[in-house]
Amino acid sequence: MSDPQKLDHISPKAVDIQATHHVVLSADDELLAELGYKAEFKREFSMIETMAFAFSILGAGAAVTSIFSFSLVSGGHVGMVWGWLIPCFFVMTVALSMAEFASSMPTSAGLYYFSAKMAPPKWAPLASWITGWANITGQITLVCSIDFTCAQMIASAITVASDGSTVLGTGPTFGILLAILFFHGVVCSAATSVLARLNLLYAIINFGTTISAIIALFICSGDKRVSTKDAFTLFENNTGWSNDGWAFLLAFTSPMWVLTGYDSAAHISEETAGATRSAPAAILFGVVGTQVLGWLLLIAASFATTSVTDLLATDLPLPMGQLFLDVLGKRGMLAIWSMIIVVQAGLSRAAQGVDASRVVFAFARDNALPCSRLWKRINPRTRTPVNAVWFVIGGSALCGLLSFSTAALGSLAGASVIGFYVSYIAPVFLRITCGRDKLLPGAFSLGKWYLPIGVVAIAWVAFIVVLLCFPTAQATTAEEMNYAVVIIIGVFSFASVMWVLSARKWFSGPIKTIDEPVPPMDVKERLD
Repeated sequence: MSDPQKLDHISPKAVDIQATHHVVLSADDELLAELGYKAEFKREFSMIETMAFAFSILGAGAAVTSIFSFSLVSGGHVGMVWGWLIPCFFVMTVALSMAEFASSMPTSAGLYYFSAKMAPPKWAPLASWITGWANITGQITLVCSIDFTCAQMIASAITVASDGSTVLGTGPTFGILLAILFFHGVVCSAATSVLARLNLLYAIINFGTTISAIIALFICSGDKRVSTKDAFTLFENNTGWSNDGWAFLLAFTSPMWVLTGYDSAAHISEETAGATRSAPAAILFGVVGTQVLGWLLLIAASFATTSVTDLLATDLPLPMGQLFLDVLGKRGMLAIWSMIIVVQAGLSRAAQGVDASRVVFAFARDNALPCSRLWKRINPRTRTPVNAVWFVIGGSALCGLLSFSTAALGSLAGASVIGFYVSYIAPVFLRITCGRDKLLPGAFSLGKWYLPIGVVAIAWVAFIVVLLCFPTAQATTAEEMNYAVVIIIGVFSFASVMWVLSARKWFSGPIKTIDEPVPPMDVKERLD
């Protein structure tokens, strides 16, 4: 802006817009510098694109389709409708707390940075260490579970298209999983500008596909729809647990798995313009939008489900595929199923890989991972942490070995929810106990309500973590057991041993990468 002649071809209105954009971006980088980090990314996510990113990670229709079986098994119609709605109110308390943190401290470090700042100085490194490892566990297992269900969707489509003559086993499904992971690795390695623009497109496709599925199930089921009373009140226990109340609680796995990953807006905040406003807006929009669309889809599915037992007996990997086949016929099912696969396999769900890679990058930037020097490198061409992307893909591929277990989806879902929500609630717990006066409010603040909201959030997460450690039946086998406990204990044992033997001597929590605020970038550099 110092040389007006360079901007002669730009209208006065455009110059004003550029100047405003320049101020916002400079303020973002100044705040990041105050938090201790130098700007290493281009801020190419607008508020709308950040909201689309958060919405895409949650997935709405594709995610509900993936995990529909939990609702069927744990309560049937009641599990679908009320097993989804009840947890939504409690998840909102966690999301509100998360939004406040993201507005106050918009950095890719996110949750473990929040924990470090809320904890007493003596315990800040340990709090940061636990939170970071919990979040990475949730991130990687969620990437794996998303792509595993996508592989199951493709397997279902092949079975339907071949009229049942081709049924893929666990081996071929695992092969499809590896192919999808590789594809997502390539996509997530792209430049920020590419990710931002494509993600907006896929968010629109995601929304349109979900609305289409809701309308198709409700209208095309016609006279075969169950009564309103049955759709909202018919209870069936197919879990293997004798207590119906406990069986119904297990239906909470479905919304808890879908409603994870909304911290993504915090993790890409260093790539976002106006992050103090964009990050909390994206978190709340993503959660509320997914809750509403997911509930409407499950209500439509409940009306269209004439026999829960028949859906559970299907040869297709995912019962929702059978429901679409029953209601829409072969061609209709394949048409809408193809769109769901596009959502699940495309950038819309690949966004989770982007989120996970930013967490790995941030944790490595603070030297908290083995070989941190490798994972914190920024690719000079794309200006993104490409090495961190492939760290996530490799970890997800290892978790994918669980696909050879009949309880694979439940184990991966449980591990991701536990990992995520432990990391979500750690800074909340620290704030309401020893950090009540430490948070400097950002553009979004809960004010005095942070305390009751935080207490409810902590109580809910404590309950749900215990719930998700249980298997789906009282009597279980090695193949059917809930391996979520194995994953969580394995990661935390590794992290604990590292802490005791080594990390406690050198890990001090978030490390400053800047001593003084960086000068604001030139307008042209920002807009290029």
